Amino acid sequence: MAKDWTAEFLGLCRYLQDPHLVARFQRMCGVKGTFPRRSGETAGRQRDHNGDCAEDGVRQSNCSTAASCSAQEEPPPGLLNGALPEAHSRGTVKPLRKNSLTGDVGQEFIIENKLLFYLFTFGTELGNEMFFIVFFPFLYWNVDAHVSRRLIVVWELILYLGQCAKDLVRWTRPASPPVVKVEVFYNTEYSMPSTHAMTGTALPLSLLLLTYGRWQYSFMFGLCLVMCWSLLVCVSRIYMGMHSVLEVITGFLYSLLILAVFQPALNAIDHFYLTHSYAPLIIIALHVGLGLLAFSLDTWSTSRGDTAQALGTGMGAALASHFNHQLGLMPDPPLSQLPFSIPPLSIALLSRSLLRLLLGVLVLLATRAVMKALTIPLMCRMFGIPCDDVRKARQHMEVELPYRYIVYGTVGFSCISLVPFLFGWLNLS
Repeated sequence: MAKDWTAEFLGLCRYLQDPHLVARFQRMCGVKGTFPRRSGETAGRQRDHNGDCAEDGVRQSNCSTAASCSAQEEPPPGLLNGALPEAHSRGTVKPLRKNSLTGDVGQEFIIENKLLFYLFTFGTELGNEMFFIVFFPFLYWNVDAHVSRRLIVVWELILYLGQCAKDLVRWTRPASPPVVKVEVFYNTEYSMPSTHAMTGTALPLSLLLLTYGRWQYSFMFGLCLVMCWSLLVCVSRIYMGMHSVLEVITGFLYSLLILAVFQPALNAIDHFYLTHSYAPLIIIALHVGLGLLAFSLDTWSTSRGDTAQALGTGMGAALASHFNHQLGLMPDPPLSQLPFSIPPLSIALLSRSLLRLLLGVLVLLATRAVMKALTIPLMCRMFGIPCDDVRKARQHMEVELPYRYIVYGTVGFSCISLVPFLFGWLNLS
């Protein structure tokens, strides 16, 4: 009986990991590839680059031979060799961003349903850097600093544990073809589990758990928001061709496990960060130590940079929160004021909130640009690494690790401490 269940479970995993399942979903959503006809040798190189036959786990069982890897559902005539039918010429686009490691701009593809394309592009952006550089500051400056501090801890934990799992499991991206790479920015990164699915599930769910009872709103409204947010991000990763269904489901379940362990400890973690006299030293040692551990798991990839970026941001935010508390700046409101009621929307409230957000994000982007321009050449000089090609220079841990920590640690510190101080000076608090 147990063997039967195990066999059925493994069969289900193979089915959910099958890249043809992703390709069928993409076609159902109006995404079609323009794959050129290639020789066997060229096709083999392309499969290796795009991530087809992994050497381990479920992915290997899907691609046991070169013939099975290359077997795919034939696209319409004229698409296989790249010659586009005239009716589709206006719908042919390329990925919005080139690959962060190789600079590859990706293969052209056809979008027949632009509404779904824009919807899932928005969904996948909910897990990218620019969203976080807007979301966390908005929450901290305009809504609730108490909640924002804890949510940043959840975010860095989720990203760290998810990226480390990728480097340990080492599954490659779904094979292309048959999958259409609507996004290629993370294509050279490992894919199991989906960290987009993890953050897209953990952040809204943790936000609900942190705010319900602290703010007055309907629980069903919050639950519907969590479900819509998570579903949009998870499905968008399949639509983009970046993850199999199995990888998305695993990311979803993994994030729930992490939340179950760490959500009850958030108050204790935040209290330690704010009040303990040795908190700054422990914060720095912990975050740098975790980064060094992550960098030792595998060769350079974008996942290592993202891991250090999350840790650097969390380190800067935690240090700024400690100094704010010690100096008596931005204290949390007393518990007697709870629960908060959502203020009625007005032109004045919206204008003030948007002004804070716009001014603050501009300061953060300027800080990031200046620190990046200073840090990378400095690290290259210190360690004798040529900096003519920044992409290659950042593949060295001696450059990438301090670059991420210094730049994003400064951004995190500025978000929590310096920008609110600027708001007070400008009478925008």
